[in-house]
Amino acid sequence: MALHRCKAPLRISFAGGGTDVDPYRSQFGGCTLNTTIDKYAYVSCRPRKDGVIQVQSLDYDIVAKYHAADAFEMDGELDLAKAVIDRLRDSRSEKGFDLFMHTDAPPGSGLGSSSTVVVALISLFADYFQRPMTPYEIAELAYEVERGDLGLKGGMQDQYCATFGGFNFTEYTADNVIVTPLRLSRETLNELHYNLILCYTGQTRRSAGIIDDQMDHIARNDADALKATHALKDLCVQMKNALLRGRLTEFGELLHASWTQKQRIASDISNSKIDTLYEEARAHGAIGGKLLGAGGGGYLLLFAPFTQKHIIHERLEAAGGQPIDFNFDHHGAVTWRVSE
Repeated sequence: MALHRCKAPLRISFAGGGTDVDPYRSQFGGCTLNTTIDKYAYVSCRPRKDGVIQVQSLDYDIVAKYHAADAFEMDGELDLAKAVIDRLRDSRSEKGFDLFMHTDAPPGSGLGSSSTVVVALISLFADYFQRPMTPYEIAELAYEVERGDLGLKGGMQDQYCATFGGFNFTEYTADNVIVTPLRLSRETLNELHYNLILCYTGQTRRSAGIIDDQMDHIARNDADALKATHALKDLCVQMKNALLRGRLTEFGELLHASWTQKQRIASDISNSKIDTLYEEARAHGAIGGKLLGAGGGGYLLLFAPFTQKHIIHERLEAAGGQPIDFNFDHHGAVTWRVSE
């Protein structure tokens, strides 16, 4: 009996987040700059012979059983898994299985964990149900499942990050997505990693309200929000160019400029805890940084000279932050099988 597995990487978004969210994307086009890291969403599937589908989520401490022939009810319990299974299974099949899911970061972390779980599930079940899919098809279906089938608010970058992996500059229009992998030198990659700090703020967040606020500002043609979102798009291009040229101090300065613009879009993007952590880091040598994800909590990314990193670590910990180790991931979602 073959056990099917998949892991998909979580991501760091450097710039452009928010420009991939409708209605801005459809009206003006957007772009994002991001990379995947060595924190993952994992899913495993073991066939059963009794027609039962058992789903266990370690993140939510939930175990639920369903019958393979029954229609799923989207009731807030394990909906991501149920929606993907609905999309990819043969409706005539009564094939049962055990599904196990867990991630290296908590939901609401700002590392794209929910979308990464969906990408991992689609990649897994495309293999399990023998439905070959291209990376673009996997990412597109993940977006449709989250935003269409389940009505979850958000953009497009997380699905493409987790599927493709590595450093990417991605462009979004009303009817197209183009992922451009960045060919960065080994020296640039090593130096960038040498100067980055990833810090958990100690707070998770629910992004829907923040995204609703952002969408509402754009839909109402709020001049300040539009100007800030246009600036985010321009800064994204500048940051991509700085990376390609190995101009990392400039990259750090642009990271700070991007965070400044991001806070103009919606009122709940930052809070006093996040502001304190960021101000402490800046006061002790950080050149720039930003909160990852929609805002309100999760992980703070900082760029600082390596000679200051140990001092900034100490100050962040004293202020209630939790710096964590990480490395870049260059592979995207990966599936494999193992015999039991």
